[in-house]
Amino acid sequence: MEKTSKIYIAGHKGMVGSAIYRKLTKEGFENIITRNSSDLDLRDQKAVTDFFSAEKPDYVFLAAAKVGGIIANNTYRADFLYENLQIQNNIIHSSYVNSVKKLLFLGSSCIYPKMAPQPLKEEYLLTGLLEPTNEPYAIAKIAGIKMCDAYRDQYNCNFISVMPTNLYGYNDNYHPQNSHVLPALIRRFHEAKQQNLPNVTIWGTGSPKREFLFADDLAEACYYLMQNYDEPGLVNIGTGEDISIKDLAILIKNIIGYDGEINFDTTKPDGTPRKLMDVSKLHSKGWKHTIELEEGIKLAYQDFLDKR
Repeated sequence: MEKTSKIYIAGHKGMVGSAIYRKLTKEGFENIITRNSSDLDLRDQKAVTDFFSAEKPDYVFLAAAKVGGIIANNTYRADFLYENLQIQNNIIHSSYVNSVKKLLFLGSSCIYPKMAPQPLKEEYLLTGLLEPTNEPYAIAKIAGIKMCDAYRDQYNCNFISVMPTNLYGYNDNYHPQNSHVLPALIRRFHEAKQQNLPNVTIWGTGSPKREFLFADDLAEACYYLMQNYDEPGLVNIGTGEDISIKDLAILIKNIIGYDGEINFDTTKPDGTPRKLMDVSKLHSKGWKHTIELEEGIKLAYQDFLDKR
């Protein structure tokens, strides 16, 4: 990418898109295109077609998606499937039609089979059944990967796919029902501290293990891969390290300074038992994360406080 290249970030207001925007700005890119959802509905085929025809971006970061945690994924199953398919179909196809030089598609670690061996290698895709609670979202993201590969095969498009692990960081979603586990815990422990509550109840047993990557680290990886990776298939982006939900809760509790108890509601679902990425492919390409979990949570919590 040249510093003057026209770069479109789809989803620039979200946690991932805003991190990519910050990274590109820091690197001196001066021709970044963005649109708010009120100005461009990415689910609208004609609107996206007209936008690409008028703007003709050179490079595209496809970070726009409808996202959420277990409750949101399981409640809005049709919305998660339909809207994500619409967004990625419109952008990927318009990128081909308008001769975009390179596109980076962002998926999610939930694409892997629920009971896949750990850590998750890229080749485990489509080797087993998905986690039922987020199957519609996962199927949409799998379709995006396969669409990038199909356009590469048929039209020689340089479209690449990356699969981030669980993300957190600046501009995260702290909605009480529709957020992911780490920001949800930050909000709940903060509110419990503010309200002097005796305990915080967490869904499940606390035993599932999850891997977390700070969003600005993801942006660094995406920037690096946009410059250095041109292969079909996908590449995992993560830390290669995980932590149990129980230990995560204790870590967040201590960072926030909450003194109450933690209870686990074992009548509620745990979700996938473990989701650890195998990041050996990413490391072999020359990139590794730099922000460790405790430091990242402190940064995220400060951002949460600043925005309240």
